[in-house]
Amino acid sequence: MADEQMADGGEDALAPRPLDAVDKAILRILQTDGRASIRSVAERVHVSRANAYARINRLIDDGVIRGFSARLNHERAGQGASAYITLKIVQNSWRTVREKLQELPGAAHIALVSGDFDVLLLVHTPDNRTLRELVLTRIQAIPEVLSTRTLLVFEETDLDPDGP
Repeated sequence: MADEQMADGGEDALAPRPLDAVDKAILRILQTDGRASIRSVAERVHVSRANAYARINRLIDDGVIRGFSARLNHERAGQGASAYITLKIVQNSWRTVREKLQELPGAAHIALVSGDFDVLLLVHTPDNRTLRELVLTRIQAIPEVLSTRTLLVFEETDLDPDGP
């Protein structure tokens, strides 16, 4: 399945972009605070505002920065049930399954993986009843899904991009 992912023509087809120390420092700042101003970023990495602006735009254009978002407390946002769902899928059906999983309400992360299962899906739902319905009526109804296993999340901790 890994060959299929490479042949997908998506992000994997792009060569990694070399990042210098300033680029890496900018990325750390933006991962910690995506709302940091250009002026603040420039001051913290010791470059001009124009240079910081150009570097951030280049990182966006090169696909290094995929976007900006808010980190949520899912429970406080009404998504109190979270689960990792593992899926075994029909061989060579990754693209089809990925498209269907992306449409699911609460789908937060989808990964093609190696090992005992093929896909790892993270979902956030309002409650366990909604989670059960998502798994039993939506995911298991996908013809390419051979089996699922649901791992309930009891507690989550987002890691700081700068580390401990």
